[in-house]
Amino acid sequence: MNTDITKDILYCQALLNNNEVVAIPTETVYGLAACIDSDATVEQIFRLKSRPHYNPLIVHIHHIDQLNNLAVDIPENALQLAEVFWPGPLTLLLKKGPQVSDLITAGKPTIAVRMPNHPLTIELLKGLKAPIAAPSANPFTGISPTSAEHVYQYFKGKIKAVLDGGSCEVGLESTIVGFDGETAVIYRKGGISINRIESVVGEVSYIRKTKSTKIVAPGMLDKHYSPKTKLILTKSLEKELSKHLNKKVGVITLSPYFKSDIALCTALSATGNLDEAASQLYATLHFMDTQNLDIIIAETMPETDLGVTINDRLKRASYH
Repeated sequence: MNTDITKDILYCQALLNNNEVVAIPTETVYGLAACIDSDATVEQIFRLKSRPHYNPLIVHIHHIDQLNNLAVDIPENALQLAEVFWPGPLTLLLKKGPQVSDLITAGKPTIAVRMPNHPLTIELLKGLKAPIAAPSANPFTGISPTSAEHVYQYFKGKIKAVLDGGSCEVGLESTIVGFDGETAVIYRKGGISINRIESVVGEVSYIRKTKSTKIVAPGMLDKHYSPKTKLILTKSLEKELSKHLNKKVGVITLSPYFKSDIALCTALSATGNLDEAASQLYATLHFMDTQNLDIIIAETMPETDLGVTINDRLKRASYH
């Protein structure tokens, strides 16, 4: 099978409407997409990613009216969040409607839904027979892709097309918000910071994952977003570097950092901007994973705004 990197929306619509899996761009990361009216095609996503079936998928829509075909008993504060942040990197975890396949929701009573903020994908969705399920276009627990080339390297010869929408602007997965009565609950930190969520719906609560916590939303696993190269997350870069003097080390920092004996050092933002850092994180991990390093050492980001999400991703990427 040839895999085309293409900008042809009509071609990708035809593939999806013919029950093929296609990789698509979003503002967060690239996704592996299938129309949700075909369980057989959705099953291909799980197979391609080697994704366990207990891990639910996020459904993508192009208009808020589509929510009524997917979810029931939608809370008012969910609609408030959608009004402010859609299209954008926000996923709502809602009570699923009876017509939604259990394959998509992993048998859970909830469905994860979002409206992506990417012009190509919105246009794509408008011409499809159904909304799409679209988890990140990477093998299970691997680094999320933020370019068409990342997806191609993962799935060349396995899917027919990658819709090329350029580099992902946000570069981190969506924030997932569920609801417990009137309280918004954060299931996954993501591309919209917690303080922005709280500015709309007030104080939120968090799912504190333990060994007994059930996976009810994507992104809840301890190990995720991981390079093949061992990654260490540290608050003290100098101290950690002193432990690896005879190794080929790659270093990830927020702002520029230089030390002559480091094989590779990448600052996520020349100006210390956390939004820019977020957009560069996965591309940096992809690149470092090709450089035959012995180890990658990442310095923790400031625990504010998207720094909180970046630290969450680095923590999961370093889990072993």
